Amino acid sequence: MREVRKWLDERPQKPLAYVHSFGCQLNVADGEKLSGILSEMGYDFTNDVNEASLILYNTCAVRENAEDRVFGTLGSIKKLKTENPALILCVTGCMTAQKTVADKIAKSYRYVDIVLGSSAVGKLAQMIWAHMNGMRHAWDIETYIDIPEGVPTVRESTFKGAVPIMYGCNNFCTYCIVPYVRGRERSRTPEAIIEEVRGLIAEGYKEIMLLGQNVNSYAPECGMKFPELLREIDKIEGDYWIRFMSSHPKDAGTELMDALLECEHVAKHLHLPVQSGSNEILKRMNRRYTVEKYFGQVEYIRSKVPDFSLTTDLIVGFPDETEQDFQATLDIVKKVRYDNMYSFIYSKRTGTKAAEMPDGISEKEKSERMGRLLALQREISIENNQRFIGRTLKVLCDGESKKRSGRMTGRSSENMLVEFSGTPEMIGTFVYVKITESHSGMISGELS
Repeated sequence: MREVRKWLDERPQKPLAYVHSFGCQLNVADGEKLSGILSEMGYDFTNDVNEASLILYNTCAVRENAEDRVFGTLGSIKKLKTENPALILCVTGCMTAQKTVADKIAKSYRYVDIVLGSSAVGKLAQMIWAHMNGMRHAWDIETYIDIPEGVPTVRESTFKGAVPIMYGCNNFCTYCIVPYVRGRERSRTPEAIIEEVRGLIAEGYKEIMLLGQNVNSYAPECGMKFPELLREIDKIEGDYWIRFMSSHPKDAGTELMDALLECEHVAKHLHLPVQSGSNEILKRMNRRYTVEKYFGQVEYIRSKVPDFSLTTDLIVGFPDETEQDFQATLDIVKKVRYDNMYSFIYSKRTGTKAAEMPDGISEKEKSERMGRLLALQREISIENNQRFIGRTLKVLCDGESKKRSGRMTGRSSENMLVEFSGTPEMIGTFVYVKITESHSGMISGELS
C-alpha cells in the first residue's frame, strides 16, 4: 500500500475513485472497507464516473437480474475506458466469486483490469499495485477463510455503522447462491467486534447494525454464542442502540429472545424470515424448521411483550407451490400479524438446486398471489400501526421527509418509520415523538 501511495502522491493532482456497491448491507459494509483501502492509498472520492481515475463495482449475485444490471453497467463504461486507457476498472463482490462470471468477464469485458472475489477485500491494494506495474489483468477470485482485521473503513453514514460479525453461510437453502459465492461460515472474534463497536460509539454513532448471513450461527473458536455477544456489547455505556440481521429461525432460540428483551441497548424489533407458511415448501427450500417451530418462537416473545415488533421475508411462487401452500402462507401472516414484510416473487437462480426443480406455476399466477399477499399485509400494517397512537417513541432521525416539507423521518426502536416536524439539524440524533396518526407504511407525530 505504501508503494501505491508514494506513486499517487507524486502525481500533480490527487486521483479520484468512484465506488459503487450493489446489493445487501453486507456488500455495502465490504464497500466501505474497499473505500477505506483506497483512501489509505491516497485516493479521494467522486460520485461522477467521468471524473474518476479508478472505478470499482462491488457486485451482488443474489438474483440473476442483479448480475444483468452489473453487466449492463460494465458495458456502459467501455466508452470511458476506450477514451482513457489509464482508467483502472475493478470488479469485486459476490458475482466474481463464480467461475462462470469470471470467465464471462475475461471473454466479453476484457477492458476490466482487476477482478477480486468476495473474500479478497484485503488484496485490493496488492492488485492495484500489480496492475500499475504492468500486469494487464490482475485477478484473485480465490475464497479465503481468514478474516483480515484492522482494514480501514470509509463509512457512508456518520451516525449509523454496520459491523459484520461473520461471513459465509452453511445453510444451503435451495433457492440461494450465497453459500457458493461467500463460502462457509467463519466468525470474527468477540474482542474484534466489541472493539469496533466501542470505537463507533466513542465517535458518536447512534445505531450499530451487526451483520451476518445468519447471525444466530455466530460461532468463534472461543465458543461464545450470539446472545452472549449481544449481552457483552450491551455493557458498553452510551446512548445508542444495536440492531442485527439476518436471523435464521432454525437457530433462533429462547436465549436470543431473552437477550432481545433484556438488553437495554438492543432495539425492540426482530426480523425473522419465514419464507413460506407451508411445511412442504419449507422442506423443499431446505429451511430445516417447521411452521410449528417458527410460530413457537413467535409465541414465546409475544408472551413476554404482546405487541413486540416482528418483520419477515416471504417468497411467493416457489417451484410447484400449490394454492394450498400459498393459503398456508396467508394463514401464517394472519396469525403472526407482522408489522412489515419483504416479499419476492421466486425467480430461478442458476447454480442452485431450486433452479433444477420443475415449476408449473405461470408468471401471471405468481403475480396474482403476490397481489393478494401484499393486500393482506397492507391491511394488517394499517391496523398494527394504530397501536402507537398516543404513545411517545424514541426515534433516530435519519433524513428529511420526501413527501412533506418541514418534516423529518426516522426509525423507532421497533423499526417503525416515523415522520415528524423538525429540522435538518436533528439528523443523526435521537428525538422523542408523540404519535398522532398511523398509515400503512409509517406513523407520524410531533416532537414531544
